[in-house]
Amino acid sequence: MKKTLSFAAIHFTIAFSVAYILTGDVIIGSLIAMLEPMVNTVAFYFHDQAWNRYAQRSGKTVNARIKTATFALIHFSVAFNVAYLLTGSWLVGGIMALIEPSINTCAYYLHEKNWQSKHTTSWGCAH
Repeated sequence: MKKTLSFAAIHFTIAFSVAYILTGDVIIGSLIAMLEPMVNTVAFYFHDQAWNRYAQRSGKTVNARIKTATFALIHFSVAFNVAYLLTGSWLVGGIMALIEPSINTCAYYLHEKNWQSKHTTSWGCAH
């Protein structure tokens, strides 16, 4: 759960910044920033659990790039739908779906690599 909460903090910050820049409205920006990351945080948790089950069953290490790509697809869908439903604008929904998840996908990749490096024990040789 610590991993999910740490990514949620990053996600909220990015979502508010992008939503406010797009709408110029603190209230709408705040609503998008609250709802979109909440939905994505739940999606992140289940996405991470599914990948963990896959890794345990297959005995393989999860490729961070593939895991990131699958989460990005979920993220694009959520961002569009939340922004569109709150603004009624296909344009704002579309731009939000392209910009905010793109920034968050990069942040997710860095977060995942950082998390793996801190929580993976390597017993191999260091040469």
